[in-house]
Amino acid sequence: MKVADASPALPRFRDARKTDARAVAQLIEIAGEGIAWFLWSQEAEPGQNPLEIGAARAARDNANFSYRNAVLAERGDAVAGMLLGYRLPTPTAADLAALPELPPLLRPLLELEYQVPGSFYINALAVFPQYRGHGLGGAFLSIAQERARAAGCDSLSLQVFAENERAFRFYQHHGYEVADRRPIVAHPCYPYSTEVLLVTRSLADVEGRDLTAWA
Repeated sequence: MKVADASPALPRFRDARKTDARAVAQLIEIAGEGIAWFLWSQEAEPGQNPLEIGAARAARDNANFSYRNAVLAERGDAVAGMLLGYRLPTPTAADLAALPELPPLLRPLLELEYQVPGSFYINALAVFPQYRGHGLGGAFLSIAQERARAAGCDSLSLQVFAENERAFRFYQHHGYEVADRRPIVAHPCYPYSTEVLLVTRSLADVEGRDLTAWA
């Protein structure tokens, strides 16, 4: 996706590069609210920073969690935020059969993901704290809509914890509605204990937006 250069006062959006893998991992960790860090820490060697595991995973070319599926926002030379999304495949029989064996931490997330094959799944939308409050989240949702159309999707989907009321209201404000939900198991890695919500929006209800205003 080619996006024109921004003026100093406006963000510039661009496709992530492999050299952005560490920033992608940092923003995934923010979006995951502790889950990503916990999972990476399970793979890290003694003394190894879990972020190194995340960056290595983000640098892969052939995975859903990859820099190839990320769009970054920049202000000046600094990365300000990220959207990571992709078209969800249809789960295989083996995927469904493996659900009962998944850790309780992950099982409800995969169960919900499997409910919306073919949708454009917003795996992560995150902005570094110092850049929040300037409309980047809404701009990223507009970019997600364009990417969804390009991928031949007719809807968008994402997950949000019910207790994260601010994020939930943000997505409701942008036309997302609850499609399904699952109870979660409390875990030390995140601050929630009730439900995770699957929220979706049909592209038929979305008017195209001219992103050159952000370029």
